[in-house]
Amino acid sequence: MATRIIEGLVKTREIYYLILDMLCGFNGFNDNVQMLEMKLEELCSLEHDLKKELEIEELEHGKKRKREVENWLRNVHRKKNEVYGMVQDLRYGGVFRHFKLIVQVKKLTGQVTDLVGRGRFPEGIVGSAQESRGYAMLQTELAGAMFQKNVCKIWDWLMDDGVLMIGVYGMGGVGKTSVLIHIHNMLLTAVTNFKSVFWVTISQSFSIHKLQCDVAKIVGIDISKESDERKRAARLSWALMRRKRCVLFLDDVWNYFPLERVGIPVRADGLKLVLTSRSLDVCRRMNCQNSVKVEPLSMEEAWTLFVDNLGQRTTFSPEVEQVARSVAKQCAGLPLAIITMARSMRGVEEICEWRHALEELRNTKVKQKEMEMEVLGVLRFSYDHLNDKMVQQCFLCCALYPEDFEIDKDVLIESFVDEGLVNGMKSLEATFDEGLTILNKLENICLLGKVENYVGGKKCRGLQDASSHIAISMMKMGCQHVEPIDSVEGYYVGSQLVKMHDLVRAMAINVIKVNNHFLVKAGLQLTKIPDEVEWTGDLEKVSLMCNWILEIPTDISPRCPKLRTLILKHNESLTRISDSFFVHMSALEILDLSFTDIEVLPKSVSDLSTLTALLLTSCKRLKHMPSLTKLQSLLRLDLSFTAITEMPQGLEMLVNLKWLNLYAKDLVSSGKEIAKLTRLQFLILHWWSRKIKVKVEYISCLRKLETFAANLYNMHHFNAYVKIMHIYGLRSYLLQLDTEECLGNSPWCCFAEVCLRKDVIISNCKIRTGETPLILPLDIQRLKVERCHGIQSLCDVMSLKNATSFRRCEIADCDGHEYTFSLSCSSSCCTSLHSLESLELYNLKNLHSLCKEDEVVAQIFPPGRAFTCLKYFFIYHCPIIKKLLTPRLLAYLPNMEEITVHNCKSMEEIISVDGTDYESYGGEKSYVTNRDTIIVTHSKLMSLSLKHLPELRSISSGQMLCESLQNIRIFKCPKLARLPETATPVQILYDSF
Repeated sequence: MATRIIEGLVKTREIYYLILDMLCGFNGFNDNVQMLEMKLEELCSLEHDLKKELEIEELEHGKKRKREVENWLRNVHRKKNEVYGMVQDLRYGGVFRHFKLIVQVKKLTGQVTDLVGRGRFPEGIVGSAQESRGYAMLQTELAGAMFQKNVCKIWDWLMDDGVLMIGVYGMGGVGKTSVLIHIHNMLLTAVTNFKSVFWVTISQSFSIHKLQCDVAKIVGIDISKESDERKRAARLSWALMRRKRCVLFLDDVWNYFPLERVGIPVRADGLKLVLTSRSLDVCRRMNCQNSVKVEPLSMEEAWTLFVDNLGQRTTFSPEVEQVARSVAKQCAGLPLAIITMARSMRGVEEICEWRHALEELRNTKVKQKEMEMEVLGVLRFSYDHLNDKMVQQCFLCCALYPEDFEIDKDVLIESFVDEGLVNGMKSLEATFDEGLTILNKLENICLLGKVENYVGGKKCRGLQDASSHIAISMMKMGCQHVEPIDSVEGYYVGSQLVKMHDLVRAMAINVIKVNNHFLVKAGLQLTKIPDEVEWTGDLEKVSLMCNWILEIPTDISPRCPKLRTLILKHNESLTRISDSFFVHMSALEILDLSFTDIEVLPKSVSDLSTLTALLLTSCKRLKHMPSLTKLQSLLRLDLSFTAITEMPQGLEMLVNLKWLNLYAKDLVSSGKEIAKLTRLQFLILHWWSRKIKVKVEYISCLRKLETFAANLYNMHHFNAYVKIMHIYGLRSYLLQLDTEECLGNSPWCCFAEVCLRKDVIISNCKIRTGETPLILPLDIQRLKVERCHGIQSLCDVMSLKNATSFRRCEIADCDGHEYTFSLSCSSSCCTSLHSLESLELYNLKNLHSLCKEDEVVAQIFPPGRAFTCLKYFFIYHCPIIKKLLTPRLLAYLPNMEEITVHNCKSMEEIISVDGTDYESYGGEKSYVTNRDTIIVTHSKLMSLSLKHLPELRSISSGQMLCESLQNIRIFKCPKLARLPETATPVQILYDSF
């Protein structure tokens, strides 16, 4: 009994002190709340400043926020909501509610204080616009003890904080680059302290300016407008010093240069430098702390690499293997030579062929002590082993380009045609097929290498020579741009590139010197034309491309009666060529002056009657042309991106012309001058310029056309041409119809997701109410309709109903456009919508609904196959539309993969449910009717991009069952309070709240 009394007194005492503590806490409650308010205000200020800084870095500098910053902002958002919720409880709760919140206030104060502390980000808040650690490079798999030893040695030096500069040297083709690529890729995947990894290849034609540009491009800054070398170096150094722990690989350094002149700040806890060179002296002069020599492979390692590259199908008898080992031995342990030789012998099993190969290899070896010369002999054997003089000549054409030049395959094939190496009498398609077959053969035996580039963080392809072939690629390949991308120096998506290894090019130059009469001084930074003594009478080809030649003076008039090819393109400073320069070139067939700054073409060009190709693309100051009357042998004329204002005199006399590119925005014509050019296969006119409008009678006689782009004169001429064009079998076209007379907007810039070849652009036309109905080609693949204000919906374009190849549609700036299609129209006549894959809507100020749904029609006509192929949907700057999709409409789009909604200021909901039960294509329910458990289903949707939607409140009010959904991107959607509950985890990227 006494024990129970004592226990009761103890509990009473504990309760007493608990109540006393609560009363004390309540007395200080207001102080705690004020402290929480102060900390929250500090947190909000920090959040505001950080968002402003992010906006500058992301929008102006192209940087990307770090994931830790994104997580911090998300935590701040949640914590603010939690505090605001507690404030509401304080406002409406009684005294007992306040007792319960004492502990929560203290807890929130601590959490807010912690968030303030973690929001300083001393290491910075953004990374590079590209992935910070770079991209894995394609590598040749090398094996052997020496290879592994070198890799381990260089890796250990990289991990040593005391080693800042590392040199890797050895002869050409020995595998220096392969070792570094292996380490480069290891750094991308291994867990290290390095934040960024950069790679730059240096060529023999080295310059500080070029290296600065190359490093700046990979770092993500633009120094192109800064002409002063020191200021460029300062900016570059500042950008690199801001990065913590990064590695820069410089491949193929030929000569010493001061790092400070470039702006490369090698320092502890900052940038490490790894370089390759053929010279130990260069490594020493560059102040490399540690250097390693890459030696040739051992006999057994060389044989292993040789067999690996022969392929699995090659089998040996003991006798053949003995000879094959001797062939591998002749490669002197150099991986480049081994791989090249092995691939040229793939599939060879007869011992007689192996003995013949060995004998030729021994006989063609250059008698020099330097092993590098032996490599040239090995590579020369691969050239000889082509066994096709035409393919050999095509290969030698590649050596006319500078070292390390990335060459577009189409450019090469066109040069093959000009040189008469590829049969130009075929169709364009057959011609390019033949050219690609040749290039593939050269790639397969490693005489050419494939090139891949990353631009702006995205994988794409491009070349320095792209501008001359933009319009061409639009037609042949579906190129995405009709102007060079300024920030990427002429790169464009869609081209395929090849490149000659420097040793392969050296071998090709040796072949040229011995067996051909070529003068090749490409990419050597010449400022003046070679002396006349170098222009020998037996010269056949001259390449001076990619130099800085300023002018060709009157005192130079080379006597080259056999000269057939002269390439001066990419001498951007060349402003004047004297008339006397071409006087003694009576056999000249190919003249390439593209990308020069000439204003006037010399009059002596008019007398080059043997000329078959005259290439002047991107001579942007060229306004006047001499008479072309005598150039009746001309097969190709390219005047794209020039400043000419009228058709060249005598153009109508070029009756043999097959290729004509007149994509010049100031050119004025009705097409009359081309009516007699009946052999034309390729014709490009500036299709968006209203200064050149073609009449049908001038092109209807061009029955051999395969590729055609132009702006037609009016609706009558457009329809008349569409009616007859199928007779000629056009393989690609871009037809523009624009009824206005003044200059239009910029050209149609296409999306990368869909690359097609048969396009129509309709502008400023009365499609719906006009007296003459519009007729579209039956094989149309892509349609853009812009500023056609009478079109209420896509179904008004009735001539689409039989376009079964229709893939992509874009509608822009059509004020009368209220909805894009109706279910009744799609089911009854617009069968073309069955094949539609991409739909883009721009600047439709009266668009209020995507679909005009009719309840009665919807019951009579079930979804069927109406829009089953639609994958991509984009809508931009449509100000009044509030609801984008309904489950009923979603049921018509079973293959939708990507939805993008940007800058629609009234948009409130992406998928709006109305409580009715519909079935999707295939019979599955599109959503359940219970308002408490609304479920929207879709099996293909992968991506949602939502930007600048100030009124957007929800994506969907129901739960979304989209197992394929991978990410939702949100940017400046301030009222978006509720995200859909998805069945599987989805990456949600918040760019801003």
